[in-house]
Amino acid sequence: MFETECFVTPADTEQALRSDVARGLSRMPKEVPPKWFYDEKGSELFDEITRLDEYYPTRCERAILTKYAEDMAKSSGAVTLMELGAGSGDKTRILLDALIGEGTLQSYVPVDVSRDFLLDSAAKIAADYPELRIHAVAADHDRHLALLPDGERRLIAFLGSTIGNMAPQERARFLGGLRGIMGPDNSLLLGIDLVKDRSRLVRAYDDVRGVTAAFNLNLLSVLNRELGADFDPMKFRHVAVWDDVHERIEMRLRSTCDQTVVLRDLGLKIPFAAAEEMRTEISSKFRRPGVQRELAAAGLELAHWWGDLDGDYAVCLARPV
Repeated sequence: MFETECFVTPADTEQALRSDVARGLSRMPKEVPPKWFYDEKGSELFDEITRLDEYYPTRCERAILTKYAEDMAKSSGAVTLMELGAGSGDKTRILLDALIGEGTLQSYVPVDVSRDFLLDSAAKIAADYPELRIHAVAADHDRHLALLPDGERRLIAFLGSTIGNMAPQERARFLGGLRGIMGPDNSLLLGIDLVKDRSRLVRAYDDVRGVTAAFNLNLLSVLNRELGADFDPMKFRHVAVWDDVHERIEMRLRSTCDQTVVLRDLGLKIPFAAAEEMRTEISSKFRRPGVQRELAAAGLELAHWWGDLDGDYAVCLARPV
Protein backbone atom coordinates (compact mmCIF):
# COMPACT_ATOMS: atom_id res chain seq x y z
CA MET A 1 0.00 0.00 0.00
CA PHE A 2 1.33 3.45 -0.95
CA GLU A 3 -0.25 6.51 0.71
CA THR A 4 0.69 10.18 0.66
CA GLU A 5 -0.06 13.12 2.92
CA CYS A 6 0.99 16.75 2.50
CA PHE A 7 1.34 19.48 5.13
CA VAL A 8 3.42 21.85 2.99
CA THR A 9 2.28 23.75 -0.10
CA PRO A 10 4.27 25.88 -2.57
CA ALA A 11 2.74 28.94 -0.91
CA ASP A 12 3.99 27.76 2.51
CA THR A 13 7.48 27.24 1.12
CA GLU A 14 7.52 30.66 -0.53
CA GLN A 15 6.39 32.39 2.65
CA ALA A 16 8.95 30.52 4.76
CA LEU A 17 11.75 31.51 2.38
CA ARG A 18 10.71 35.16 2.39
CA SER A 19 10.49 35.21 6.18
CA ASP A 20 13.80 33.40 6.75
CA VAL A 21 15.74 35.60 4.33
CA ALA A 22 14.23 38.91 5.46
CA ARG A 23 14.91 38.07 9.10
CA GLY A 24 18.35 36.58 8.51
CA LEU A 25 19.72 39.39 6.35
CA SER A 26 18.54 41.97 8.88
CA ARG A 27 20.72 40.41 11.60
CA MET A 28 24.36 41.00 12.40
CA PRO A 29 26.06 38.83 11.42
CA LYS A 30 23.85 38.11 8.43
CA GLU A 31 22.66 34.54 7.88
CA VAL A 32 20.42 32.40 5.68
CA PRO A 33 19.25 28.95 6.91
CA PRO A 34 20.88 25.98 5.14
CA LYS A 35 17.57 24.37 4.17
CA TRP A 36 17.43 26.76 1.19
CA PHE A 37 20.53 25.18 -0.39
CA TYR A 38 18.50 22.37 -1.88
CA ASP A 39 17.06 23.36 -5.21
CA GLU A 40 17.66 20.84 -8.01
CA LYS A 41 21.22 21.99 -8.63
CA GLY A 42 21.99 22.25 -4.92
CA SER A 43 20.76 18.69 -4.36
CA GLU A 44 22.94 17.44 -7.22
CA LEU A 45 25.98 19.23 -5.81
CA PHE A 46 25.38 17.85 -2.31
CA ASP A 47 25.11 14.35 -3.75
CA GLU A 48 28.51 14.95 -5.36
CA ILE A 49 29.90 16.22 -2.03
CA THR A 50 28.93 12.97 -0.29
CA ARG A 51 31.23 11.10 -2.69
CA LEU A 52 34.29 13.30 -2.13
CA ASP A 53 37.35 11.84 -0.41
CA GLU A 54 37.35 14.69 2.11
CA TYR A 55 33.70 14.29 3.08
CA TYR A 56 33.64 11.39 5.53
CA PRO A 57 30.16 11.61 7.25
CA THR A 58 28.09 9.82 4.62
CA ARG A 59 30.40 6.84 4.19
CA CYS A 60 31.04 6.60 7.96
CA GLU A 61 27.32 6.53 8.72
CA ARG A 62 26.69 4.00 5.96
CA ALA A 63 29.45 1.75 7.32
CA ILE A 64 27.98 1.91 10.85
CA LEU A 65 24.49 1.14 9.58
CA THR A 66 25.78 -1.77 7.51
CA LYS A 67 27.70 -3.22 10.47
CA TYR A 68 25.12 -2.70 13.20
CA ALA A 69 21.72 -2.58 11.46
CA GLU A 70 20.71 -5.97 12.88
CA ASP A 71 21.51 -4.75 16.41
CA MET A 72 19.49 -1.60 15.76
CA ALA A 73 16.56 -3.69 14.53
CA LYS A 74 16.68 -5.96 17.58
CA SER A 75 16.99 -3.03 19.98
CA SER A 76 14.02 -1.15 18.54
CA GLY A 77 11.74 -4.03 17.54
CA ALA A 78 10.15 -1.46 15.28
CA VAL A 79 6.79 -2.07 13.64
CA THR A 80 6.99 1.37 11.98
CA LEU A 81 10.10 3.12 10.69
CA MET A 82 9.63 6.88 10.37
CA GLU A 83 12.49 8.76 8.73
CA LEU A 84 12.77 12.53 9.07
CA GLY A 85 14.53 14.19 6.13
CA ALA A 86 14.25 10.95 4.22
CA GLY A 87 15.91 12.22 1.04
CA SER A 88 16.66 9.55 -1.55
CA GLY A 89 16.12 6.68 0.89
CA ASP A 90 19.51 5.21 -0.04
CA LYS A 91 20.77 4.40 3.48
CA THR A 92 17.20 3.66 4.56
CA ARG A 93 17.26 0.37 2.69
CA ILE A 94 19.92 -0.95 5.08
CA LEU A 95 17.56 -0.36 8.01
CA LEU A 96 14.52 -1.67 6.14
CA ASP A 97 16.30 -4.92 5.28
CA ALA A 98 17.41 -5.42 8.89
CA LEU A 99 13.97 -4.66 10.34
CA ILE A 100 12.24 -6.93 7.84
CA GLY A 101 14.79 -9.62 8.70
CA GLU A 102 13.89 -9.19 12.36
CA GLY A 103 10.28 -9.92 11.39
CA THR A 104 8.68 -6.88 13.02
CA LEU A 105 8.42 -4.13 10.39
CA GLN A 106 5.05 -3.41 8.80
CA SER A 107 5.25 0.20 7.60
CA TYR A 108 7.68 2.90 6.48
CA VAL A 109 6.90 6.61 6.87
CA PRO A 110 9.35 8.84 4.97
CA VAL A 111 9.05 12.54 5.85
CA ASP A 112 10.64 15.29 3.77
CA VAL A 113 9.92 18.94 3.00
CA SER A 114 10.48 18.46 -0.74
CA ARG A 115 7.22 16.89 -1.96
CA ASP A 116 8.23 15.91 -5.50
CA PHE A 117 11.57 14.44 -4.41
CA LEU A 118 9.85 12.59 -1.55
CA LEU A 119 7.17 11.04 -3.76
CA ASP A 120 9.71 9.90 -6.32
CA SER A 121 11.98 8.20 -3.77
CA ALA A 122 9.04 6.75 -1.80
CA ALA A 123 7.57 5.25 -4.97
CA LYS A 124 10.88 3.46 -5.63
CA ILE A 125 10.90 2.08 -2.08
CA ALA A 126 7.28 0.95 -2.48
CA ALA A 127 8.18 -0.90 -5.71
CA ASP A 128 11.10 -2.69 -4.04
CA TYR A 129 9.28 -3.48 -0.77
CA PRO A 130 5.72 -4.43 -1.80
CA GLU A 131 5.11 -6.12 1.56
CA LEU A 132 5.38 -2.78 3.41
CA ARG A 133 2.78 -0.07 3.87
CA ILE A 134 4.43 3.15 2.65
CA HIS A 135 2.98 6.40 3.99
CA ALA A 136 4.92 9.34 2.52
CA VAL A 137 4.45 12.66 4.34
CA ALA A 138 5.51 16.01 2.89
CA ALA A 139 6.18 18.05 6.01
CA ASP A 140 8.69 20.36 7.66
CA HIS A 141 10.00 18.75 10.84
CA ASP A 142 10.52 22.25 12.27
CA ARG A 143 6.77 22.92 12.16
CA HIS A 144 4.80 19.71 11.71
CA LEU A 145 6.07 17.18 14.27
CA ALA A 146 2.74 17.08 16.09
CA LEU A 147 0.91 16.30 12.82
CA LEU A 148 2.99 13.27 11.89
CA PRO A 149 1.24 9.88 11.98
CA ASP A 150 1.57 7.80 15.13
CA GLY A 151 2.60 4.18 15.06
CA GLU A 152 3.12 1.12 17.23
CA ARG A 153 6.75 0.55 18.30
CA ARG A 154 7.87 3.39 16.07
CA LEU A 155 11.57 3.94 15.31
CA ILE A 156 12.13 7.58 14.35
CA ALA A 157 15.33 7.93 12.32
CA PHE A 158 17.09 11.29 11.95
CA LEU A 159 20.34 10.51 10.16
CA GLY A 160 23.10 12.38 8.34
CA SER A 161 24.04 14.36 11.49
CA THR A 162 21.39 16.84 10.35
CA ILE A 163 20.82 17.69 14.00
CA GLY A 164 24.22 19.39 13.86
CA ASN A 165 22.76 22.05 11.56
CA MET A 166 20.68 23.32 14.47
CA ALA A 167 21.87 25.80 17.08
CA PRO A 168 21.71 24.50 20.69
CA GLN A 169 18.34 26.14 21.44
CA GLU A 170 16.90 24.77 18.19
CA ARG A 171 18.18 21.28 19.07
CA ALA A 172 16.55 21.53 22.49
CA ARG A 173 13.20 22.51 20.94
CA PHE A 174 13.46 19.80 18.31
CA LEU A 175 14.37 17.01 20.73
CA GLY A 176 11.68 18.18 23.13
CA GLY A 177 9.17 18.17 20.27
CA LEU A 178 10.20 14.65 19.32
CA ARG A 179 9.82 13.49 22.91
CA GLY A 180 6.34 14.99 22.89
CA ILE A 181 5.21 12.74 20.03
CA MET A 182 6.97 9.57 21.21
CA GLY A 183 5.06 6.84 22.97
CA PRO A 184 6.75 4.69 25.64
CA ASP A 185 7.56 1.99 23.07
CA ASN A 186 9.05 4.45 20.53
CA SER A 187 12.76 5.03 19.99
CA LEU A 188 14.96 7.57 18.22
CA LEU A 189 17.88 6.70 15.94
CA LEU A 190 20.22 9.66 15.61
CA GLY A 191 23.27 10.18 13.37
CA ILE A 192 26.03 12.10 15.20
CA ASP A 193 29.22 13.61 13.75
CA LEU A 194 31.96 13.70 16.39
CA VAL A 195 34.63 16.25 17.32
CA LYS A 196 37.94 15.48 15.60
CA ASP A 197 41.05 17.12 14.16
CA ARG A 198 40.32 20.69 13.07
CA SER A 199 42.14 20.46 9.73
CA ARG A 200 40.22 17.32 8.77
CA LEU A 201 36.93 18.99 9.60
CA VAL A 202 37.72 22.09 7.55
CA ARG A 203 38.79 19.97 4.55
CA ALA A 204 35.44 18.16 4.67
CA TYR A 205 33.68 21.50 4.12
CA ASP A 206 36.24 23.10 1.78
CA ASP A 207 37.34 20.41 -0.68
CA VAL A 208 40.16 20.94 -3.15
CA ARG A 209 37.86 20.48 -6.16
CA GLY A 210 35.62 23.33 -5.02
CA VAL A 211 32.39 21.32 -5.04
CA THR A 212 31.38 22.59 -1.59
CA ALA A 213 32.19 26.14 -2.67
CA ALA A 214 29.89 25.74 -5.70
CA PHE A 215 27.20 24.29 -3.41
CA ASN A 216 27.46 27.26 -1.04
CA LEU A 217 27.51 29.87 -3.82
CA ASN A 218 24.50 28.24 -5.49
CA LEU A 219 22.43 29.58 -2.60
CA LEU A 220 22.83 33.04 -4.14
CA SER A 221 21.33 31.75 -7.39
CA VAL A 222 18.37 30.39 -5.40
CA LEU A 223 17.79 33.80 -3.82
CA ASN A 224 18.15 35.56 -7.17
CA ARG A 225 15.59 33.28 -8.80
CA GLU A 226 13.07 33.04 -5.97
CA LEU A 227 13.24 36.56 -4.53
CA GLY A 228 14.23 38.73 -7.48
CA ALA A 229 17.63 39.41 -5.89
CA ASP A 230 20.74 40.61 -7.72
CA PHE A 231 23.52 38.77 -5.85
CA ASP A 232 26.65 38.48 -8.02
CA PRO A 233 28.27 35.14 -7.07
CA MET A 234 31.57 36.44 -8.46
CA LYS A 235 31.62 39.00 -5.63
CA PHE A 236 31.42 36.38 -2.86
CA ARG A 237 33.82 33.67 -1.72
CA HIS A 238 33.13 30.41 0.08
CA VAL A 239 34.65 30.16 3.56
CA ALA A 240 34.65 27.25 6.02
CA VAL A 241 35.94 27.88 9.55
CA TRP A 242 36.13 25.87 12.77
CA ASP A 243 34.59 27.54 15.83
CA ASP A 244 36.56 26.14 18.76
CA VAL A 245 34.25 27.59 21.41
CA HIS A 246 31.03 26.06 20.04
CA GLU A 247 32.80 23.05 18.46
CA ARG A 248 31.24 23.51 15.07
CA ILE A 249 32.08 24.21 11.46
CA GLU A 250 30.55 27.36 9.99
CA MET A 251 30.10 27.82 6.26
CA ARG A 252 29.98 31.43 5.18
CA LEU A 253 29.96 33.58 2.07
CA ARG A 254 32.45 36.45 2.25
CA SER A 255 31.86 39.64 0.29
CA THR A 256 34.93 40.54 -1.77
CA CYS A 257 34.04 44.26 -1.95
CA ASP A 258 31.71 46.95 -0.62
CA GLN A 259 28.37 46.32 -2.33
CA THR A 260 24.61 46.63 -1.95
CA VAL A 261 22.31 43.75 -2.89
CA VAL A 262 18.71 44.42 -3.88
CA LEU A 263 16.03 41.83 -3.07
CA ARG A 264 13.21 43.16 -5.20
CA ASP A 265 10.45 40.85 -3.97
CA LEU A 266 11.20 41.72 -0.34
CA GLY A 267 11.66 45.43 -0.96
CA LEU A 268 15.08 45.27 0.69
CA LYS A 269 18.48 46.76 -0.03
CA ILE A 270 21.18 44.97 1.95
CA PRO A 271 24.67 46.51 2.24
CA PHE A 272 27.73 44.27 2.49
CA ALA A 273 31.11 45.67 3.51
CA ALA A 274 34.27 44.25 1.97
CA ALA A 275 35.21 41.03 3.85
CA GLU A 276 31.81 40.90 5.61
CA GLU A 277 30.56 37.33 5.97
CA MET A 278 27.06 35.87 5.72
CA ARG A 279 26.64 32.57 7.56
CA THR A 280 24.90 29.87 5.52
CA GLU A 281 25.36 26.76 7.67
CA ILE A 282 26.52 25.55 11.05
CA SER A 283 27.54 21.94 11.50
CA SER A 284 28.04 21.12 15.16
CA LYS A 285 30.26 18.22 16.16
CA PHE A 286 29.52 16.28 19.33
CA ARG A 287 31.02 14.35 22.21
CA ARG A 288 29.16 11.45 23.81
CA PRO A 289 28.64 13.12 27.25
CA GLY A 290 27.19 16.20 25.55
CA VAL A 291 24.80 14.07 23.50
CA GLN A 292 23.65 12.30 26.67
CA ARG A 293 23.02 15.63 28.41
CA GLU A 294 20.98 17.04 25.52
CA LEU A 295 18.92 13.87 25.26
CA ALA A 296 18.31 13.82 29.02
CA ALA A 297 17.18 17.46 28.99
CA ALA A 298 14.53 16.45 26.45
CA GLY A 299 13.35 13.46 28.50
CA LEU A 300 15.26 10.85 26.50
CA GLU A 301 17.90 8.39 27.64
CA LEU A 302 20.77 7.03 25.59
CA ALA A 303 20.24 3.28 25.20
CA HIS A 304 22.85 2.31 22.57
CA TRP A 305 25.87 3.93 20.92
CA TRP A 306 27.38 2.49 17.75
CA GLY A 307 30.57 4.17 16.58
CA ASP A 308 33.29 3.59 14.02
CA LEU A 309 36.80 2.49 14.97
CA ASP A 310 38.34 5.90 14.26
CA GLY A 311 35.91 7.77 16.50
CA ASP A 312 34.73 9.90 13.60
CA TYR A 313 31.01 9.23 13.71
CA ALA A 314 28.30 7.50 15.72
CA VAL A 315 24.70 6.41 15.48
CA CYS A 316 22.83 6.26 18.77
CA LEU A 317 19.48 4.93 19.93
CA ALA A 318 17.50 6.83 22.57
CA ARG A 319 14.24 6.05 24.35
CA PRO A 320 11.76 8.06 26.42
CA VAL A 321 12.71 8.12 30.09
